[in-house]
Amino acid sequence: MRETLIQLRQVMEQKHVDIVLIPSSDFHGSEYIGDYFKARAWMSGFTGSAGTLVVTRDQAGLWTDGRYFIQAERQLAGSGITLYKMGQEGVIDFPQFIEQEMPQGGCLAFDGRMVSGALGSQLEAMLARKQAQILSTEDLVDLIWKDRPGLSEAKAVLLEERYSGRTTAQKLDELRADMREEGAEALLISTLDDLAWLFNLRGDDVLYNPVVLAYGCVTLEQAVLYLNPRKLSESDRQALSALNIEIKDYDTFLGDVAALTAQTVWADPQKLNYAILRAIPRHCRRIEKTNPIVLRKAIKNETEIENLRRSHLKDGVAVTKLMYWLKTRVGKEAMSECSIQTKLHELRAEQEGFIEESFGTICAYKANAAMMHYSADPQHEVPVAAEGLLLIDSGGQYWEGTTDITRTFALGPCSPEIKKVYTTVLQGMLNLSEARFLYGCSGINLDILARGPVWQLNLDYQCGTGHGVGYLLNVHEGPHGIRWKKTAALNEMERLEAGMVVTDEPGVYIEGKFGIRIENELIVRRGEKNFYGQFMEFETTTLAPIDLDAVDPQVLTPAAREALNRYHLRVREALTPYLNEEEAQWLKTATRSI
Repeated sequence: MRETLIQLRQVMEQKHVDIVLIPSSDFHGSEYIGDYFKARAWMSGFTGSAGTLVVTRDQAGLWTDGRYFIQAERQLAGSGITLYKMGQEGVIDFPQFIEQEMPQGGCLAFDGRMVSGALGSQLEAMLARKQAQILSTEDLVDLIWKDRPGLSEAKAVLLEERYSGRTTAQKLDELRADMREEGAEALLISTLDDLAWLFNLRGDDVLYNPVVLAYGCVTLEQAVLYLNPRKLSESDRQALSALNIEIKDYDTFLGDVAALTAQTVWADPQKLNYAILRAIPRHCRRIEKTNPIVLRKAIKNETEIENLRRSHLKDGVAVTKLMYWLKTRVGKEAMSECSIQTKLHELRAEQEGFIEESFGTICAYKANAAMMHYSADPQHEVPVAAEGLLLIDSGGQYWEGTTDITRTFALGPCSPEIKKVYTTVLQGMLNLSEARFLYGCSGINLDILARGPVWQLNLDYQCGTGHGVGYLLNVHEGPHGIRWKKTAALNEMERLEAGMVVTDEPGVYIEGKFGIRIENELIVRRGEKNFYGQFMEFETTTLAPIDLDAVDPQVLTPAAREALNRYHLRVREALTPYLNEEEAQWLKTATRSI
């Protein structure tokens, strides 16, 4: 059993707490979090980005999704923590577990800043049936985590209009129009990418996400930005002040919420944490709707779209150079998952405007690729040889935007089984990228295009087909997505609007054997408008070869072969000017018509 569990249970006994809930979050509901907030990982030893830990006096359980089942089983072995595989038949969810295990009149503890308002309210109502109490004003993990890292003090910068396409003043005007339409006098904002977008602010407080730890409050006359003032230069502070944006200290936000005089407050319970919702004065009428920034941020303006095309060109050059390096050197020189990952970083860093990766690169060889969010470990180098499949899911943050791309490479001859599965995944990816659909469709309407071919093999992938992508922001961005079923946390019914960016990434993962994923990014565009209505279509922005060495052309439909050939022609024409003579000659073969 982990020592952290023993120590926490000692604190639970002292505090008369029966159950402790530890989510994978920060005060802002972020997917990727700073080191200070990694309490769940520190407590459990499970390092995946998604998971919830529940600790009772005699049990502990960790809930995570299909991306992490294999990793979690390995990392939780011997820990005293039971893995609960979310979404699997017969698996209880953690709120039900809490209700089941809570004694009459008991106490649940969690840090109210780390739990969403929606979840906190659900637990509150559920536990009321057992006359149980909630302790949400204290972080019990903090009492035992003696060497806990501090909050980030990285600097922040205002984004130039040539990148943002819209000024902060314009965005505030549009936001206030949304507020007036709803009758709101104040809007509370805590989601970091929403704040970064609204104030055209970028920072380095969260690895891979160029955001700043901050809160915001917008009224019809003024805006307040709560952050560590030392993060901003004097000139940036003056620029914000000129827009009637007041800068206040990060730690004063909750106190100001409690002192609100506004009569009507827009407070999205999915985005604000439980502590914030509890701090809103009782005299305030709440508008509990989705924060309007979410949709405005998701619909990229023409400046952002043009910049995104440039970022994908740069990223495509880096990925293509890596593919050339792999294909011409594997088996001739020593390489490993980690060294390949390092090489890709170096190639991206050569591109002008590159800042950092947009998420932790997944460089997974053979059976490791069956773990959807595998992470190569420098302490346990995995050598790569001229055989099998290598899956690389990676992305970059550039001043011109955020990229996300997956390619699966054949490093040697492929069996008929692998070729069939690989090509089936490719068929699904092409089906979706070539789709035309009427305006009003959402991702839940389109998922079958990508997943259908995989289902025909009686296989599946236990994740969505696509997610939204931010602009020099989070690589996973709502409100839209592409998956086949509704989930509590996501809005798959959000219709696809022109200007949205979404990934197209079907796959197959066979434990102990291989993993295959092929991913491109798409921009939603308007197509033809006729008697039947407004048709929509996708523009593929990702530019990198798909490995034809793993493709069986007979598995593809004629339409898919034509689409692949057209795509490879685009790739060849776009990238050739940025390659040396040997690379360009290789690319000509790698993107040949089939």
